[in-house]
Amino acid sequence: MNPRDMYPKPELDGGDLNPPGLTSDMPDRPDHGEQSYRGSGRLAGRKAVITGGDSGIGRAVAIAYAREGADVLISYLPEEETDARDTAQWIEKAGRKAVTVPGDIRDEAHCRAIIDRARRDLGGLDILVNNAAYQMAQPGGITEITDEQFDRVMKTNLYAMFWLCRAAVPHMSPGATIINTASIQAYQSSSALLDYATTKGGIVAFTKALAEDLAEQGIRVNAVAPGPIWTPLIPATMPEEKVKSFGSDTPLGRAGQPAELAPAYVYFASPESSYTTGEVLGITGGKPVS
Repeated sequence: MNPRDMYPKPELDGGDLNPPGLTSDMPDRPDHGEQSYRGSGRLAGRKAVITGGDSGIGRAVAIAYAREGADVLISYLPEEETDARDTAQWIEKAGRKAVTVPGDIRDEAHCRAIIDRARRDLGGLDILVNNAAYQMAQPGGITEITDEQFDRVMKTNLYAMFWLCRAAVPHMSPGATIINTASIQAYQSSSALLDYATTKGGIVAFTKALAEDLAEQGIRVNAVAPGPIWTPLIPATMPEEKVKSFGSDTPLGRAGQPAELAPAYVYFASPESSYTTGEVLGITGGKPVS
């Protein structure tokens, strides 16, 4: 099938989303692979933590991991409980254990609690996916970014990743993996997303440095850099005119769907990528990540 035509342009009318946005409120819900993803046991018996696992990319990864045989803990904000319950149901339908942990990862203590819950309720931790992120477009540029917004973006996107990795590494064995969600914004930065792009560039650097740090322990660290992906965060945090053209500037001419990213996270979590660490894989609709 022509990849340009695999998904229609998202329907925007009828939506009323406030940040961070709920899947149930979207007029055109994303495809998370609910009907399409088929597992083959590549993660059988593994234990995974996914931040921001309630919706969007996180939900797609949770569904894929469960269908590949992994038990999954998802963390999310308390106001996203409805989405989290839906994701947990998909994990359980795959015959795997689902653990749901609401809370704000801007709190270091909560990050430690997530790892503690994984150890206790999943029985260990083999895969850490740092996926949760926050953005708020400011077309006016740097003068429109408040200290409060800058602090929220930095702590959600960077501090939490650092805290989670620091808490997780002592409990990870050789063969474990850490997968961070970067972005095309790390390479083609938008002035309207100045603070968000800054964090995504930091995630790329963090991934490469941590990969070198943990190589001797047999723990691999990689990142996925999505392009424009249709998730609740987009209509909830971007101006309407930008949402209407979202993804149209890619060579493939459309926004991507979360289901189209999940296989990349499976690859990095599986033994198939055993000789890959410190790498960033762009899933961008053709936009270069270099």
